[in-house]
Amino acid sequence: MKRTWTIIGVSDVPSSFKWYQSLFGQPKTPPSHEYFGQILDTDGTVLLCLHQWGAHGHPSLMSRDEASAGNGLLLFFRVDDYDEALTRARALVTRLEEEPHVNPNTRTKEFSLRDLDGYYVTISALSAPQRREPARQWPNKRLQPTKARVRKSLG
Repeated sequence: MKRTWTIIGVSDVPSSFKWYQSLFGQPKTPPSHEYFGQILDTDGTVLLCLHQWGAHGHPSLMSRDEASAGNGLLLFFRVDDYDEALTRARALVTRLEEEPHVNPNTRTKEFSLRDLDGYYVTISALSAPQRREPARQWPNKRLQPTKARVRKSLG
């Protein structure tokens, strides 16, 4: 099994930690450190790591001033509570970057917003809505006997 731990540089880990917990509808808990925290799913899977800019001397996390936040990065989360996530997102920001729409590639609903540090965050429904109309019924055709069925019945 393999997992990726996406780590983003943030100005204020506790504030960003609270923001993402609110977005995902998670109980409020403090990050493990003032300089680092992991947003975990209910099964313990790491969804996102938040790292304070400049802590520990990691080359790509030295300073926000070196590059704009999120340049070349799209935080894309698939959620199983899309409608609730949309409600929570609207409570966190004054405007969405992209209003809810159906992505033609995934055929799922999604919307986008910016987090406290300016990262572009897209929230997508985990699966496409199920068809509401019944599936088309094909005429019931009787099976035609095959040579194998005929041989089996004869012998």
